[in-house]
Amino acid sequence: MKENSKIFLLILLGMLTAFGPFVTDMYLPTLPAMGQYFNTTSSMVQLGLTTSMTGLAAGQLLFGPLSDRYGRKRPLVVAMWLFIVSTLCCIFAKNIGQFVAFRLVQGIAGAGGIVISRSIATDKYAGRELAKMLAVIGAINGIAPVAAPIVGGAFTESIGWQGIFCILLGLGTLLLAGSYRFRESLPREQRLATGWGDTFRGFKTALRDRNYVCYVLQMGFAQGVLFAYIASSPFIVQQHYGFSPFAFSLCFAVNAVSIGVAAALSVKFRRPESSTLAGCVGMTLTAFVACCALISGCSFWVYEGLLLILLFTMGMTFTSTTALAMESQRHNAGTASALLGAIGFAFGGLVSPLVGIGDILTSTGVTFATCAFCSLGCMLLALGRRKTKVYLTSGLPLGHK
Repeated sequence: MKENSKIFLLILLGMLTAFGPFVTDMYLPTLPAMGQYFNTTSSMVQLGLTTSMTGLAAGQLLFGPLSDRYGRKRPLVVAMWLFIVSTLCCIFAKNIGQFVAFRLVQGIAGAGGIVISRSIATDKYAGRELAKMLAVIGAINGIAPVAAPIVGGAFTESIGWQGIFCILLGLGTLLLAGSYRFRESLPREQRLATGWGDTFRGFKTALRDRNYVCYVLQMGFAQGVLFAYIASSPFIVQQHYGFSPFAFSLCFAVNAVSIGVAAALSVKFRRPESSTLAGCVGMTLTAFVACCALISGCSFWVYEGLLLILLFTMGMTFTSTTALAMESQRHNAGTASALLGAIGFAFGGLVSPLVGIGDILTSTGVTFATCAFCSLGCMLLALGRRKTKVYLTSGLPLGHK
């Protein structure tokens, strides 16, 4: 059977990775207009965001094991069809209750693309090649949650919320076509289990792997830093510092590039452990400085400068941690990918409301510092004292292979 080209896989996996964040975030600028359209409260409209995040987390736990059992292609095609149908239902929803329900289904469907994209990369590549492929996926995964609202904001006034969902429908159709062209990456003889009990027993196997759990938690806390930034920055930049929505979008774009560049540069490290450790150390130090600066009421430029460094160091961990987690559970890739993605979104959902407690500058700074410190702790637990010394002294320089 003819294999897909590397360029095709890169494009397909990249689009699948960005799909989930675009599902959740692209329509954010249209929330006020949706409240008027459905004649409902803002909290009810925001419930659609909550249900889609829930779907993205739960859907990965569903599609991950399914892809280990049935291969990658069939669950991917099912996920894309489910996305198209649920998106059409969102567009033609007659009330906010229907919209919120269909957003849950839409999130579940979008999760299929995210979890299966990591599994395909693990099927096709190993070692440094896997790290390079995941570098692209990691860069997109870091940029997409930040870039999606910018893209949505550019079209909101001209096409409205239903137009935004039509764009999502178009993306889903493109990915459905790509899914049919995709050549199965998991041979039948390598697929796991014959029964549902065996299929979901893979979760138990993954959770017994101490290193895998530490890598997943490290990624989860790093995602906590990202979602704390996403949830707080609109209020800090526009309300506290008094910038316009357009200026805020420019800052958002610059910060998104910072995350993407860091994820791409992380493959220059000789070992993925070195990249994650360096990123965690830098992220923790910067987070504590940012916490002190925010509490003391720093200027905008100090805030933005520290934020650039914080997001850059955080981005350094995305690719390498994903590679480490997936390598440690290569035989159980679909389930491992599911847990990795679901826990990341779960951390995001838990952390986002915390920045709204009390003074937003203080709560954001404390959330940054706490998540970064816990992320570093998880990585140190995974490496142990001896390996930590080795990677700190010999693994950090860039440009070595």
